[in-house]
Amino acid sequence: MHQLTKQLSLYQEITVCEANQLYGEMGKFRFMQFSDHAVQGAIDLKDPKRIVLEYPRAIIHLMEYNHPSFESLFMIGHGIGTIPSYWADKQVTVVELDEKVLQISRDYFNYNQTNVVIGDGRSILGKQAPHSYDYIVLDAFTKEGTPHHLTTLQFFNLTKEKLQSSGALIMNLMGKAKKDKYMEAMHTTLCETYAFTKAFLLPGGGENEMRNIIVIGSDHKIDYLPHSMAGFVEIEFDQGHIIRDKI
Repeated sequence: MHQLTKQLSLYQEITVCEANQLYGEMGKFRFMQFSDHAVQGAIDLKDPKRIVLEYPRAIIHLMEYNHPSFESLFMIGHGIGTIPSYWADKQVTVVELDEKVLQISRDYFNYNQTNVVIGDGRSILGKQAPHSYDYIVLDAFTKEGTPHHLTTLQFFNLTKEKLQSSGALIMNLMGKAKKDKYMEAMHTTLCETYAFTKAFLLPGGGENEMRNIIVIGSDHKIDYLPHSMAGFVEIEFDQGHIIRDKI
């Protein structure tokens, strides 16, 4: 593995590396990592338009299958810009807290859109007009995980206010396959806001190993094709507590 850059932002350490193997796949890859060494985005240098990681492929399928003619997307968390780049022909607003993440995505991953706003995703979402978006996608992480204020009942109610009646909130999270109190609470809280929810896990490793979990909430029935979910499988969560804003 070859490190191209390591930069310290106001929020975290960010590195960009190249390697001939990524998650068991051989090739030529460039990827971004944060302080916890989790890969936040990756490109195949031999086929830059290919979407390498499973979770953006699964999210894109959910978006295409449930609303193929959608027009607008609000995204919290930029990374290298995989999903905004895929939807370059749509009306997309991206909010990224860390300005250095955006700059690195431009310098090392050829992100060339002008649709990124620097700031707090919840605050900026709150300033949008009601019913402005077909989708809201949450893909925001710190070394502690998804920020608390993006997981509460008040935040989920805000997303519903900003979505079209047929819209959906899709979240990329990190959790465990079973007995994860945080994920149980997150899902239970989402169910307070949206009539329909589904959760999907990327299998692999032991029950206590953290892995990607995609959760979607909508007031319309949610459909998908299992073979198009990039390996993600649907899972159920036990009842948890309601997550609320800290006073």
